[in-house]
Amino acid sequence: MSAEDLENYETDMELALYREYRDVVGLFAYVVETERRFYLANQVDLQVRSAAGEVYFELTLTDAWVWDVYRSARFVKSVRVVTFKDVNVEELAKAELDLPEGGGFRR
Repeated sequence: MSAEDLENYETDMELALYREYRDVVGLFAYVVETERRFYLANQVDLQVRSAAGEVYFELTLTDAWVWDVYRSARFVKSVRVVTFKDVNVEELAKAELDLPEGGGFRR
């Protein structure tokens, strides 16, 4: 396999991952970013901890999807992350009204 073939393979894998993300993002309530991973989750518990004068974060995610090209199973029941780095948690906006496709309404 040439370097170009490998680069094309990686590009195809990243594109497939983006498409999967686009398809599943509506199923989740939160986006979570850590220094190592990007997650979608429906429940997030973030605890600030301290030990020996150091502050760290303990993060528990339930019903999650993991952004990782090399994972074969990206849907996970629960995830526990412990990190000394920043954690970003955002609640996803949900559409208040889903309109049917075609735009037609019946009276």
